[in-house]
Amino acid sequence: MVELPVFRAPMRSRDDRIPAGSAVARALERGLCGLGGRLDTVPQSLRAAVARTAEAIGERAAQRLERFAAAPHGAFVWAKDAYDFLWLGRLTGDWHYDSNPGAWAVDLVHVRACTWSETPIPHDEAPPSVNATYARGGRNWQRIRDERAAPDTVRLWERFGVA
Repeated sequence: MVELPVFRAPMRSRDDRIPAGSAVARALERGLCGLGGRLDTVPQSLRAAVARTAEAIGERAAQRLERFAAAPHGAFVWAKDAYDFLWLGRLTGDWHYDSNPGAWAVDLVHVRACTWSETPIPHDEAPPSVNATYARGGRNWQRIRDERAAPDTVRLWERFGVA
């Protein structure tokens, strides 16, 4: 059996005027997972989005966007909301640019469909590596590479995920 990767998805804009947790709230409500990086024109393809992101925001942001878009369907994602609750999700769709004003308002424009757990996951039950990656802080999408992250996450998905 192929082990699916596990990612941290903070969904926290680099624009500090946007309240922490607002993008996560939108993602949970809409069944999405994503990254910020508002662009002045709506890209018609991932390739165009990556190129425009590199020009407007920087090469590192463009590389993060590529990694996010390349994550396989079924990959696990962990998010933390404004109340410090952990949510577990699975990517179910391909990248698209969400030009909706609500997406723009919270800077959650590079998105993929995601199925989220029906309830938050208690911190003391989350894999230690998930808690550790959030404890370090930061706003980047990143893979959690600890060897226990995937099997522990699968176990939690079987318990808390959508039936």
